[in-house]
Amino acid sequence: MKNDTVDKLVIFLAKRDGIDKLVKTFQYVSKLVHWQTEATHPEIANRIKQWEVASGLSRKAFRTGRFLTGFNALRRSPGSTPTFKFLAVLANAGEMIYFFFDHFLWLSRIGTLDPKLARKMSFISAFGESFGYIFFIISDFIIIREGLEAEKKLVTSKEESKDAKENIRKIKADRVMRLMAVAANVADLVIGVADIEPNPFCNHAVSLGISGLVSAWAGWYRNWPS
Repeated sequence: MKNDTVDKLVIFLAKRDGIDKLVKTFQYVSKLVHWQTEATHPEIANRIKQWEVASGLSRKAFRTGRFLTGFNALRRSPGSTPTFKFLAVLANAGEMIYFFFDHFLWLSRIGTLDPKLARKMSFISAFGESFGYIFFIISDFIIIREGLEAEKKLVTSKEESKDAKENIRKIKADRVMRLMAVAANVADLVIGVADIEPNPFCNHAVSLGISGLVSAWAGWYRNWPS
C-alpha cells in the first residue's frame, strides 16, 4: 500500500530534521507576525514574541549532539576527490563549531550558564555556521555544474536507452535537491551574518523572517518522504 500524505507526515515528523523544520517554521512565522503587530497590538505581539523565543530555544534542545553529524561525515565519507575532501573538511568543521557552541548558547539563554555568555556563544556559533555554509554552497555548485555537463553529454549523444533516460532523471532530481540546499544555506547565511555583523538589512525582521522560512521550507522539501 502506497503511503498517503498522513503517512508521509508521520515519517517526516519522526525525523529530527523534520521536527526541526516544523518548529523553525513556527519560529519565523511568529517573528513576522510580531513585527506586523508590534505597533498596533502590543499585547498580542508580546505573546507572539514568547512563541518565537520558545521555538528558538526548543530547536536548540533538539540539536543536542548534532555536531557529531559533521564529525561522522568526515570520518565516513569525506569526499570523492581532493577538492571535495578539502571543501568537506572546511564545511563540516564550520558546522561542527556551530552546533557545538550552540549547546552553550542554549544553556546561557535558559539561565543554566551565565546569561552574559550568550552574546559570545552566539557570535562563535554564527561564525562557524556561516563559514561552513560558504563551503557547502561551493560544493553544491560544483556538483550542479558537473551534473549539467553530464546531462548535456547524454542529451547530445541522442541515446534513447532506458539507462540513459534514468540517468538524466537522476541528475535532474539531484540538481533540484542541491538547489534547495543552496537556497537553505544562503538563507541561513543571512541569519548568521545578522549575528556576526549586525546591519539594517540582515537584522530587519522581514529579512530574518523570510530567510528563516526559505530555509525551513527548503528543508521540508528535501526531507519530505518520496
